[in-house]
Amino acid sequence: MLKPEFSHSDSPVADDHLLEGDEVILLVDDYPEVINVIHEFLKGYGLKIVVAASAKEMRRVLQTTPVALLILDIGLPDADGRELIPELRAGYSSTSIMMLSAVTDLQTALACLRLGADDYLTKPVRLEPLWDTVRKILEKRRLMVNNLRYQEELEQTKFRIQLMHKLALKMNTAYLSMTDLDEIFQTILVGITANEGLRFNRAFLALFDESGKVLQGRMAIGPGCRREAGRIWQEMDTRSLSFQDMIDSIKDHCFQQDSAVNRIAKALRVEVSDTEHILIRAAMDKRTINVRDGQGECGQAPVELMGLLEEDTFVIVPLYSPGHSLGVIIADHFVTGEETDDNLIEALESFAGQASLAIEHCNLYRSMKRKIKELEDVSHELEENKDLLVESERYSAIGHMAAELVHNIRNPITAIGGTARLLTKKIDDPGHLKFLNMMTRESAKIEHTLEELFCFVEPTSLEKKPELVSPLIRKSLLLYYNKMKKQAVDYHLILPENEPACNLDAHQMRRVFIHLIRNAVEAMPDGGDLTIEVSSLEERLQVAIRERGAGSEEENGRQGVDSDLTIRSFGTGIGLAMVQQIVQEHKGELKLLQLEKGGCEAIVLLPL
Repeated sequence: MLKPEFSHSDSPVADDHLLEGDEVILLVDDYPEVINVIHEFLKGYGLKIVVAASAKEMRRVLQTTPVALLILDIGLPDADGRELIPELRAGYSSTSIMMLSAVTDLQTALACLRLGADDYLTKPVRLEPLWDTVRKILEKRRLMVNNLRYQEELEQTKFRIQLMHKLALKMNTAYLSMTDLDEIFQTILVGITANEGLRFNRAFLALFDESGKVLQGRMAIGPGCRREAGRIWQEMDTRSLSFQDMIDSIKDHCFQQDSAVNRIAKALRVEVSDTEHILIRAAMDKRTINVRDGQGECGQAPVELMGLLEEDTFVIVPLYSPGHSLGVIIADHFVTGEETDDNLIEALESFAGQASLAIEHCNLYRSMKRKIKELEDVSHELEENKDLLVESERYSAIGHMAAELVHNIRNPITAIGGTARLLTKKIDDPGHLKFLNMMTRESAKIEHTLEELFCFVEPTSLEKKPELVSPLIRKSLLLYYNKMKKQAVDYHLILPENEPACNLDAHQMRRVFIHLIRNAVEAMPDGGDLTIEVSSLEERLQVAIRERGAGSEEENGRQGVDSDLTIRSFGTGIGLAMVQQIVQEHKGELKLLQLEKGGCEAIVLLPL
């Protein structure tokens, strides 16, 4: 039956690429002589051979062993080899088939080839042609397997490119509010776990909080247990879901706040101060860490992290922008236990780059919206209260003028009047006394006029009603928003949650706050801190306006007090007199204090 033409000692060694891993050649024939000779012959080429004497044994081997080539005899005791070919092609498409027959029949050979066999040999088999045929079939199969593998990689690459395109469209077209940002994250996480994507079983997203001091789990996708994974994947296969369908479907199943993986994500919390923690190191060093069996490049993974994930093999990929770290993505093969190769990690890093771009884009967008809202509020307030602002500026200008008049005129006039009064006591001449008395009267008039000018305030009629002070302070502060930005003045509002109302004239009280805030800001040309605090004090409401300018502590000793109502930070003259008069008309009290550590404080006390 077999005609050996050379010994194994003369045989070349088989190429290593013919079989991969645990792949074998399955020889099925009921003649032991044929099986033994072919088995020994192919074994001499370093090939792994498994034998079977019937169709039943063949099926058992195929179910448990990866078979690269099936050498099948047509005449088996329990089946016709030709009838087995369609079954084999349907169930084991990657297995090549070579038929053996003791009958030299061209029609039989053609029928086998048409049914799907790769080649056909007749007995007695010559060993040299047998080896050539086996080698060619295995080389052809290897080319086909590699081609399918490359085709699958191309499909995955195409999918990832399409996914990147979709993500870019989302980021460019969405408003990127918190909801939109969550949708971006969902798309990223679905891409990481989708069958057409990276095929990770689970993915977790953790971001630094607003303070930048805590890495907090934000969102996750994947099965909470291996049984749930099978159900989800089977549902996706059955429904033939598209990528967008998968996003919507998995959102329903896996993005619920009380799902198992999301509970794990919410429980993930690491302080930034824990610099040796593997997640913090990955985020701060901006490098990917592949953890295998609990061991990463930088050492052992924390036991509590592995316990939380219920997994000791996972990949950590950082999220970061050029300026700072944003967080990390954790991905694993929780269900399948597959190895994570370098190509898969590179693809995951690409997804992480898209997530980083989305976060940074969202932050910029939200910051821009906040700035626009602030500018709109400032413009609105300026438009509505420009007359009030002009009035405040006018009072300030008159106040400075009054201060100059007091400084330059009061002392000379006082001296003239005092001298005239002194001379009237020493001169008896009626003519001289007449002129001296006139000088005394006129100097007294000038002193009185100066006093009136200094304390001048337009008479007002108050229209009081119950009002909250906090909204008035906010609106007054907005008028100086741009000026505070230019002068690098930081402001802090400390307002009570349940503020009591006061009986007051809102328009007049705003004049008070505008003047005090304006003078506090002007007292800090080189920057500083402005604090406005509202609090309840017995049966009165206290509004404290504190300024601490740069260098205020050094300058504090040089800031003189002209009177009980005059401190450099809060102005002098008419402006401050106006503030005092309005406060007094509200049956309130105004206090101006110099702080021990520098700066000044104005306190307005109003009855509740």
